[in-house]
Amino acid sequence: MGWQDELTALATRRGAALIGYAYLLCGDLPRAHDLVQEALVRSWTAPARVLGPQATEGYVRRAVLNAYLDEHRRERGWAGRRHLAAAPAVAPDATVRTDDQLVVQAALAGLPPRERACVVLRFYDDLTVPELARRLGISEGTAKRYLSDALGRLERELGPVSGSDERLTVRLTEEGR
Repeated sequence: MGWQDELTALATRRGAALIGYAYLLCGDLPRAHDLVQEALVRSWTAPARVLGPQATEGYVRRAVLNAYLDEHRRERGWAGRRHLAAAPAVAPDATVRTDDQLVVQAALAGLPPRERACVVLRFYDDLTVPELARRLGISEGTAKRYLSDALGRLERELGPVSGSDERLTVRLTEEGR
């Protein structure tokens, strides 16, 4: 099975999971679809390699993360040049979501992109801090700082989760977690 065949199989078999991952990063379903599409296109044009199903998914997830961070960088650069009379984006219909989903989504949306990426990678992908740092290309200390800052912001926004302070502190400080 060649590289393009692996990507096709991955998109067919795990497409919904990839979109869910992208959604956690960006908080918008159409953008999540776009991020996955961008990641698959970037991966498709990468030098041919056959990695196996799990490694291929990891490669594409990394491409999704890179596409998300690149998009944010472009937006930040564009924000200062955007025409002032641009029409505001139409908000999606929120009636389909529960109140809790909306509150958590709003709290995640309030995080800076690097902090949000760290939270998603740590708690959704269940990566350790060293793995998270390697994935983002940052030091472990920086990853811990981003996680700590993000969790502090989330707790101020959402309130403490019972037992979370002690459990999260232990996880973040024990041997790279």
